[in-house]
Amino acid sequence: MDSSTNSLDDASADSSTEFPDRASMMEVRLQAQEDEITLLKSSLADALRRIRLHDQLLPLLKQQLIAVNPGAARVLNQVCCSDSCSSSRKLSLSSAADGIRHPATSQLSDSIMTNTNGHIGSSVSMQPIPKPTTTDRSTQTEPTLPGQDTGHDRVLLHRRVQSLQLEDALPPGQPVVEGTRGKLHRVPGLEEEDEEQEEDEEGVEQEKDLSWMSSVEEPIQPTTIRGLQREDFQDGSCSPEEPGPGSPSVRSIDQNLSSRSGPLTTIQEGEKKPLVRRNSEKLGNPERQRKRLDKKAASSANLLTRSPSLENRAKELIASAGSPGSRRGTYGQGQSIKMFIRGRPITMYIPSNIQNYEDLKMEPPSERLELDWVYGYRGRDCRANLYFLPTGEAVYFIACVVVLYHINSRTQRHYRKHTDCVRCLTLHPDKVRVASGQTSGVDKDGKPLQPCVHIWDSTTLVTLQQIGLGTFQRGVGSVAFSFADSGAFLCVIDDSNEHMLSVWDCNKGTKHAEVKSTNEAVFAVEFNPSDSTNIITCGKSHVYFWTLNSGQFTKKQGIFGKYKKPKFIQCFVFSLTGDVLTGDSEGNILTWGKSAADVKTLGKGAKETFQIMRQTRAHEGSVFTLCPLQGGALLSGGGKDRKIIRWSADLAPERECEIPEKYGAVRTIADVDGEELLVGTTRNAILRGTFSDGFVAIVQGHVDEMWGLATHPSQNIFLTCGHDRQVCLWNTEEHKLDWCITLEEYGLCAGFCPNGSVVSVGLSTGRWMVLDLLTREVVSEFTDGNEQLSVMRYSPDGSFLAVGSHDNFIYIYNVTESGRRYARFGKCNGHSSFITHLDWSKDGKYIMSNSGDYEILYWDIAAGCKLLRNRFESKDREWASYTCVLGFHVMGVWLEGSDGTDINALCRSHSERMVAVADDFCKVHLFQYPCPKPKAPSHKYDGHGSHVTNVCFTHSDSHLLSMGGKDTCILQWSVMGGGVIDSRERLASASSTSTSSPEPATS
Repeated sequence: MDSSTNSLDDASADSSTEFPDRASMMEVRLQAQEDEITLLKSSLADALRRIRLHDQLLPLLKQQLIAVNPGAARVLNQVCCSDSCSSSRKLSLSSAADGIRHPATSQLSDSIMTNTNGHIGSSVSMQPIPKPTTTDRSTQTEPTLPGQDTGHDRVLLHRRVQSLQLEDALPPGQPVVEGTRGKLHRVPGLEEEDEEQEEDEEGVEQEKDLSWMSSVEEPIQPTTIRGLQREDFQDGSCSPEEPGPGSPSVRSIDQNLSSRSGPLTTIQEGEKKPLVRRNSEKLGNPERQRKRLDKKAASSANLLTRSPSLENRAKELIASAGSPGSRRGTYGQGQSIKMFIRGRPITMYIPSNIQNYEDLKMEPPSERLELDWVYGYRGRDCRANLYFLPTGEAVYFIACVVVLYHINSRTQRHYRKHTDCVRCLTLHPDKVRVASGQTSGVDKDGKPLQPCVHIWDSTTLVTLQQIGLGTFQRGVGSVAFSFADSGAFLCVIDDSNEHMLSVWDCNKGTKHAEVKSTNEAVFAVEFNPSDSTNIITCGKSHVYFWTLNSGQFTKKQGIFGKYKKPKFIQCFVFSLTGDVLTGDSEGNILTWGKSAADVKTLGKGAKETFQIMRQTRAHEGSVFTLCPLQGGALLSGGGKDRKIIRWSADLAPERECEIPEKYGAVRTIADVDGEELLVGTTRNAILRGTFSDGFVAIVQGHVDEMWGLATHPSQNIFLTCGHDRQVCLWNTEEHKLDWCITLEEYGLCAGFCPNGSVVSVGLSTGRWMVLDLLTREVVSEFTDGNEQLSVMRYSPDGSFLAVGSHDNFIYIYNVTESGRRYARFGKCNGHSSFITHLDWSKDGKYIMSNSGDYEILYWDIAAGCKLLRNRFESKDREWASYTCVLGFHVMGVWLEGSDGTDINALCRSHSERMVAVADDFCKVHLFQYPCPKPKAPSHKYDGHGSHVTNVCFTHSDSHLLSMGGKDTCILQWSVMGGGVIDSRERLASASSTSTSSPEPATS
């Protein structure tokens, strides 16, 4: 991995671990406060709903009382008159924080005094109401007994806020008769859905200002008053479903109200229960304020439905956070578990089929991966990296892999001992040994990895020697074997500022000599074939002739004299006569020779110099490569003109040809048999051919960063797209490129229609298109927003297409005519950051999505792209694919201390037995699926030299495809082994967690 792949997030992650307690606890406290505020709002909304119930029952109560006793009209008129005169008074409600008891704080609870027969009492309790006990850290209080002094003055309840008593309406001395009691009429419409409440809000504007009144019931229908339960069920108190030992077995519970208000406790006849009002605010105009709060009740009251207990969630959040700064929380209340990414808690709900989460056993998968094929070649920024072996194999590299490709049998072998990107390559005079040098890069903690050179056997792929570990800086730029002594020495130039030139003993692995070469870029180094003490280097505006004597270097610079000094000397070779031929950026081939010392000009101390003997015009643009042939002939490859020219020994042009423009310029040439050639190009292709028959591509690849990857639903083909604006269709069986088209903008995502006839590609500008696989034509084209698209996903039956964008929306389209006709169906609006991944449910009705701020949301598409706010309901839903990096079933793929961007992509196999992960540290991981526990073991595989951007299984799970970012490499892995254990059986297993498996050995 190149050093440029470091991100500022690494530095921020290091600094954040410095203060884990403060940062994490602030996040936890903030979330707890938000949940507490939501709870208080919901409690207030529920109380207001009860007030509305009482207010609407008041006219019925008046009529019934007047019908029973006409004398009650006088009392009612007095009460209404008192209410109208005092309607402008402000009703002050005490806050839970100040603890002061005002008259209004007694509320309805002081006035609702029911006796054993359901009658309403005529007296008002003068004792202070015991303050409810809370265990929330921000408002923690101790229980207060009824007779205990609270430390505040006792204030009498004002007559106005008392409930209307039936005895007050009767003449003095007249007893209350059972048959005279009013009947409680249930008011319809109070338990409507959120949409119906909007209609009620218009009716509220016409309601009169009514006093808070109690309700009465007929003796046949005992009174049941419900209050929000604020006790934690875990402290020994009983839940509504499980009455305690002292509680009566018969309770009247309204199911509609209970479902909306969360856990509710019932109050028996004759039992007094205060209605707790907390976090109250002063009301200016009571009616206007009540109307305003009623509008919020529709949404806030329903929050109690979406979680068993919001207060328990707030308590759980603080309790489950674990040690401050920990990334993961603990298993909470048998329902969910939290993980923390950069201090942000993410709740994962545990599926119903898991009975004991703590006893789940995590093991590495029985399947393993073996590297099957490498797509691509690194020619865009490397030189002299293509050689032909006597075994019929071409040797080249890309990413961290050196590929040995048999050009006739079309098979590959791979040398994979490098830990980072390979930058240079050379072949030993024996045509068997190979030396390859790598760059330094960094590990996942930002620490630099030491570059080195590997000398290895191309037949057995065994490493013979590791050269210069800990000596070179940044990377190895050029390597060369000596020829005169049968390759006893290796010359290396590193990528440090001084471009250190060093010579090493190949057998012992020891350094023989070292010197600073130049501060300018160095492109090539070679030993003189006839004298191992002479070394030549070339690069930016220089050609240096080095002499090694007794471990010391002496340097002579080539003199350009009357010839124009080129900006770059790109390459050089030795002729049969011992002259040096260089190719430069001016398109010339310069012949260098040794001239005698100019004693007349420079005096007696003058020494021999190297000067230009001849200049030959060869190409338009740079001469990128020179390749000597047997018999003294020479091949040159041009840049701008893309020509390959054959020269005679005296540099007379003999033959030439031009390679197609789509392959780019000529980067390097390898001779096969004197007639057939291998040509590496600047657009990462390797061509095979002759001057007479032309050239065809045998290796092709992308030339810039890749992100889009999709596999066909029924065939062994896959599609890729990237920043090079190319869309490529590959064949996994024949290991070749079927076709490639170039777009006007670069593609970032792709998805096949389930019928397999078309594929959709998302672009960087918000535009997306649908391509026909056979004709390669665009059959549909749309634009959603003006930001880049990140995911294209068809529903399992192909009737919908979901388009995830960086504008935070998911666009849903109806798909007809076998994927050729599209119509906008809706838009999912709710994410607060850009969409990163999404998946469809197996029934094609729901979507699970992730966003850039580590958010997991669920959507009901069939109901009109509705956001499912109760995520608990989706815990048992089955998904047709699983590519979301955040979710309960893949929680174990995250390493401890991850910053949220460490995993770029993941993919579950179609068998639902394993999940592949692409990370930011050049690794591909293979986990068991599901893997819901932290520190899940996995198999880890090297090969990429940059962040792995995507992974995907083929339709039969026979292969896994992984794609590098900057390394432009596609790796095809064969899936080996595996049993027949179903993923559901894995979830049901219960034993201790296994330790991580060692990294699989690489061949």
